[in-house]
Amino acid sequence: MNGSIRGGHGQGGPSEDGRGATVSRRRLLRLAGAGLGLALAGAVTTACGPEKTDASGGNTGGPAPGGSGKGGGDAFTTPPAGTAPRALWQERTDVGTLGNHEVLAVVGDVVLVAGDPLVGRDLATGKKLWSLPGAAQPGARLIMGGDTLYLASGEYDGDLVGLDPATGKETWRSHLEGRYNQPRPIGADTERVYVIAGILEKDLSSRTNVIAAIDVRTGKAVWSEKRDTGTDESGLTSAVLGGRLVYTDLRKNLTVRDTATGRQLWTKKISRANFERIAVHDGAVVVSDGRHLRSFGVDDGAERWALETEEFDTFNGPSMLEGVIYASDSAHALWAVDPATGRKLWHNADDLREVSVPLQFARVGETLYGATEFGKDGGVQAYGARDGKLRWTFGDDTGTEQWYVVSGGKRLAALHAERLMALPAV
Repeated sequence: MNGSIRGGHGQGGPSEDGRGATVSRRRLLRLAGAGLGLALAGAVTTACGPEKTDASGGNTGGPAPGGSGKGGGDAFTTPPAGTAPRALWQERTDVGTLGNHEVLAVVGDVVLVAGDPLVGRDLATGKKLWSLPGAAQPGARLIMGGDTLYLASGEYDGDLVGLDPATGKETWRSHLEGRYNQPRPIGADTERVYVIAGILEKDLSSRTNVIAAIDVRTGKAVWSEKRDTGTDESGLTSAVLGGRLVYTDLRKNLTVRDTATGRQLWTKKISRANFERIAVHDGAVVVSDGRHLRSFGVDDGAERWALETEEFDTFNGPSMLEGVIYASDSAHALWAVDPATGRKLWHNADDLREVSVPLQFARVGETLYGATEFGKDGGVQAYGARDGKLRWTFGDDTGTEQWYVVSGGKRLAALHAERLMALPAV
């Protein structure tokens, strides 16, 4: 038998290969969206491979095994290997998933989707808790600092806005005195919001840009560092680690700045523009660099380790979850790596050869979840976190857009096209 069980809809078309020109087009599409917008061990039980539940067919909105069918309560569990779950609930959103990897977030018991309107829903039931038209630029990164969600104003007036994710109420605003053109948050901590913004010239044009830190108490810039002329404002992937702001850009630079002063500590060229994601952990940043995953110390830029995949293959962006680096590659393989040493913990090169590969990850207990790229055989995949074996795939038989998944306690929030769903995670 070929393929996986698809909830009665039959076998879909072949997946797109993860190598060559097709990948380049996909990634360029995701990059364009981000620029405009700126989150179990067990053997397979059938010979056909892990079962795939159709999110748009007869199972839509149905309860997980043991569930109530109302989306609430805790009487559900993720199913055994070979059996995909049913959605606990499903709602339509006003944003597609083409673009930024941080368009979906879970904060406490609230799931957020960066669309217009910006909406907060109860993760347990799917109930709409609040809705704010014009609050966010569609596809914006959902940047959390402390208990506050920071966004560029949806009115495109140059303001930065802080919201309470539980209620949607505005708790903070910075006008920045009209100094910058369309500042966008790229990171935050409990003291500062870090933004990229164009510099307004006298003729109101913006030919250069800056990275700046905004004090959350005063709303004023405490430092501002000008970037090279011609440097793009889009395509930044960034993270805050302790007192360091780490980011990559479209010019294939990896750069680290001191968050207190803005001083650039170091920068170096890498072979690709890590617009998907970077991973930070224990004083180091891990990036995909062509055939390699590379780890660099954030203080001095010294390479700590490099892990190599097969010739002619490349790594996708890495994720750090519970002390482990997870990444897929263009050969349709999945890797788990020790972030301290670069030692391979496991490598699954078999289960994904003919299906879509995951690009984003979440982990709950002993289960690793992956949200896949384009492809009709894609969806949310479940793996054993200790061995990497594929257990099941939850999908909807459409390959129009990438999937996203974020964990929140005993549930997962999954986003695909204009559908937001919750799945059991324990």
